[in-house]
Amino acid sequence: MTQYLKKYQNKVKEFGPGFEKYFNLHYDEKSQTFILPEERCSVVERELDLAGYFCIVTSEKMSAKEAIELYKSRDVSEKLFRGDKSYLGNKSIRVYSEESARAKIFVEFVAMIVRCKMYIKLKEEMKKLDKKLNYMTVPAAIKELENIEMVRQLDNIYRLDHAVTANQKVILKAFGLDANSIKYFASELSKELKKAE
Repeated sequence: MTQYLKKYQNKVKEFGPGFEKYFNLHYDEKSQTFILPEERCSVVERELDLAGYFCIVTSEKMSAKEAIELYKSRDVSEKLFRGDKSYLGNKSIRVYSEESARAKIFVEFVAMIVRCKMYIKLKEEMKKLDKKLNYMTVPAAIKELENIEMVRQLDNIYRLDHAVTANQKVILKAFGLDANSIKYFASELSKELKKAE
């Protein structure tokens, strides 16, 4: 911030409240040109006292960036466990035996692992795209992929209801899939359904 302020010495320039928080800004009374920044040491020291450090110990070899991303994604899962009362329907367990409660919590745990993996894959794909797409969040991606449907046609064979859309292709690419993969899975599923009849 100091270097940025010094660029505008002896020039007419106004700075926002962010700079005024950390510096006493001195101006020439006649010409209104900016003269010099004087650091407010007590404010900076207070901020530094609040700053901290943390250490992540990992059993696998990885960069600091990879470690913090994994840690943050785990944090997201923990927050989701807290939030499962609202959108996973776990406000009340609604089971009578301890075994059923354990099974329900286990299924939720597996769902969280899947959700975390989806989050990481979508995030990695977003970095490659260089633009923010509103359908690349986990809930939006699931909603988009739910539109891939199979219907039984007049010849009693199940086929895809419609072609895979461009948005769906972008989402599938994040998971190493494409439209051909979906067609293949659909044809295999159709064969299994035919056998089941």
